[in-house]
Amino acid sequence: MGFKKPLFIIAIIVGLFSSCSTDVDIYADYKDVTIVYGLLDQTDDTSWIKVTKAFSGPGNAILFAQNPDSNNYNYKLDVKLTGVQNGIEKQNITFDTITIKDKKPGDSVFYFPNQIVYYTTEPLNEDYKYTLTINKKDNSISSSTNIVSDFYISYPNRYINFMTDKDIEWNSTANGKRYEVSLIFHYKELLPGSTDTTYNTVSWYLGQRKSNTLYGGEDMFIGYAGNAFFATLENQLDPVLNVKRWAGKVDVIIASATQEVDTYLEVNEGSGNLLSEVPAYTNIDGGYGIFGSRRTIVKSAELSVPSGLKLVNDYPDLGFISTK
Repeated sequence: MGFKKPLFIIAIIVGLFSSCSTDVDIYADYKDVTIVYGLLDQTDDTSWIKVTKAFSGPGNAILFAQNPDSNNYNYKLDVKLTGVQNGIEKQNITFDTITIKDKKPGDSVFYFPNQIVYYTTEPLNEDYKYTLTINKKDNSISSSTNIVSDFYISYPNRYINFMTDKDIEWNSTANGKRYEVSLIFHYKELLPGSTDTTYNTVSWYLGQRKSNTLYGGEDMFIGYAGNAFFATLENQLDPVLNVKRWAGKVDVIIASATQEVDTYLEVNEGSGNLLSEVPAYTNIDGGYGIFGSRRTIVKSAELSVPSGLKLVNDYPDLGFISTK
């Protein structure tokens, strides 16, 4: 899973809890409902599984959300991962618990700053199909996923050009259904009166595409307008008098996820109709939530010389003085 990679995560977490109402039936008996969130990435050094309790019982759900005891089990769950290839069990992994202390007030209605998560540093194999099993005192929960395989970006190569409209190009990969594409523009900045050069970035989300099959090998692309790159910089960078900026590399980032994750995101995006009720989707047997796989690849490219000159000459208010 890896908390350092935000793509897909926000939409999934919001979706898990967006259907919680403020008031719960005061006559309903308490029910232990388990919520599971996990995205496996074979390239991550740590795999994470978040397991919480849903609050079904008398009272105010908002108050429940702010109480760790209402969300966490008071005992350590037996969380395991089993890797299988060609019907043969190849790997068994037992997760441990850790408390992450990085949640801030206002991030959500849920308790903070401590979050209990299950983790393992055991390496994963992209050729295995993994089954997650969570054993509680009274029952067990399970789900399975294939691992998104590696893939590569065919354009850009060494340089990326914004003098005209172009396509980001790649090949789909085995088990990857959804592909989200972003660009990260790096630059250095020296503010007037300062002696410290800072390193900053501008993000540009290009959108998402879906493969026709899960076998991999499809030619895929997403287009961008060259002028939109410069417009994005104008929108996100403040024109500071006498500022000095140097353009750096552009990272092309493509995040791919399995069919289950794509379906979950599609369901929770809804129809856009305020009168429609979005159906719940889960692939957790015995609970609710999502368990799947993703992979994020990054390719860095130099800003083409003409693009750098255009940035310097045509947008003087932004303060770029060279491409280095």
